[in-house]
Amino acid sequence: MFDPESESQDRDERAALQLSRLRQLVGRLRASGSDYWSDKLAGAEPDDLTSLDDLRSLPFTGKAEFRDTYPLGMLAVPREDVVRVHASSGTSGKPTIVAYTANDVAVFAALNARALACAGASSADTIHVAYGYGLFTGGLGLHFGVEALGAMAVPASGGNQPLQLSLLADLGARGLCATPSFSLLLAERAIAEGTTGIDLRYGVLGAEPWSEPLRERIEASWSEVTGGPFDACDIYGLSEVMGPGVAAEAHDSKGAMFLFDDHVYPEIVEPGSGVPVRDGERGELVLTTLTREAQPVIRYRTGDVTRFVDGETPCGRTHRRIARLQGRVDDMLIVRGVNVFPREIETVLLDEPGLTGAYRIVVDRRETLVRVEVVAETGADGEDRAALADRLRDLLRERVRVGVDVTLVDPGTLPVQETGKAQRVFTWDAGDARPW
Repeated sequence: MFDPESESQDRDERAALQLSRLRQLVGRLRASGSDYWSDKLAGAEPDDLTSLDDLRSLPFTGKAEFRDTYPLGMLAVPREDVVRVHASSGTSGKPTIVAYTANDVAVFAALNARALACAGASSADTIHVAYGYGLFTGGLGLHFGVEALGAMAVPASGGNQPLQLSLLADLGARGLCATPSFSLLLAERAIAEGTTGIDLRYGVLGAEPWSEPLRERIEASWSEVTGGPFDACDIYGLSEVMGPGVAAEAHDSKGAMFLFDDHVYPEIVEPGSGVPVRDGERGELVLTTLTREAQPVIRYRTGDVTRFVDGETPCGRTHRRIARLQGRVDDMLIVRGVNVFPREIETVLLDEPGLTGAYRIVVDRRETLVRVEVVAETGADGEDRAALADRLRDLLRERVRVGVDVTLVDPGTLPVQETGKAQRVFTWDAGDARPW
């Protein structure tokens, strides 16, 4: 562990800390002089919060509020206290700006150091950071986490696969921080080129949803490159809350992530109503930043679908765990009345050895009846390709409960995306060109 005292804290002691920090947060925001916070927390008083359940009396926060207050209308500190900003990409022209005080940056680094330690990292390691740097939180978030851990950071950023592989070998990196799709691209290129000298042992992979079959493919590919075991571990975060380091998988208890709830308090609610779900039920993750200074959020609706996971773990961490994300509320496809998450489709595709792993999901909205088409690369041809397509249609219907069209194409047909989050789902509207 990076911070054993905090990470293995008695759960009752942590609950008391969470309530104390929540009360302090509300008091600080009420006194901030911000019009935004005065309006949002009108009538709320710290003394009214006598238990963590009272958090439910406070209003939700949505992403639209970042746009409505652009660029820095949600600040809770004087502007001169801000030492850094990051931003997420904007779909309507304006990015979402998030601000940090010096203490926010220190907490950001410490939580990423926790995430790295969960994957098996130590201060003696060299860790290769292949997330994008700049306004995106991924590169700098993990970079400062590596330094907080006391390890050596290699700020490689994204793209340029030959240079990445050369650096991995020459500098002896033990850990890789990247998107899962780029991690797999690097491993497959190393295999194809017969690259030697790489000694990676773990990956801290996030920024895009990925399935268990993709984990298996990544781990097997890097093991083929290095000749040893490789642990691919999930990391979760989002710019509006902090960036990466909100939650992370431990290498000895994969399948669920520790959410660092001494700093970020989680709830899970029904996506529509906002009513809390019962423990173990799937719903939308809602987060409150207990210690964030510059730009806290209260009950932020992430749009990410998950559930709480109970039970002891070998490492002794006592943070609440959440299941790996099952999709996003806004990414969920409603096809002829059935809810379909793209990740369920990916699970089927990556379990199929006859495919290369490159695929696209096309939501065809050109007519009233929405259809879903999967386009995937395969080396098979002729009768073998036809049989594979038929098998995939059957497996997809069984998995997602609706018919899915399958188109198989030659390897190299689909564009390779080396930087940023891999885009897997495309919409085909009337008048648009075919999206593959």
